[in-house]
Amino acid sequence: MDKRSGIGISIFILCLGAFFVYAYLLMLSEWSGVVLQLSVLVIIGGVLGMVSWIGYTMATSKASPSSIITDDDEK
Repeated sequence: MDKRSGIGISIFILCLGAFFVYAYLLMLSEWSGVVLQLSVLVIIGGVLGMVSWIGYTMATSKASPSSIITDDDEK
């Protein structure tokens, strides 16, 4: 087995383990409310972070000449 396959299998096993720990914390532990709140916080934070990054990129990038539409291009 090469190094890439070993890393892939390790990531797969770690993700399965993390899922079972998350499921336990969410369903069977006394921390389920906190785990649910943190999960929603991370999801909303990630989505809003991506949207803000798109807005920042749009606000700070210069228009390239190929993206500017002129009247001659529409004919």
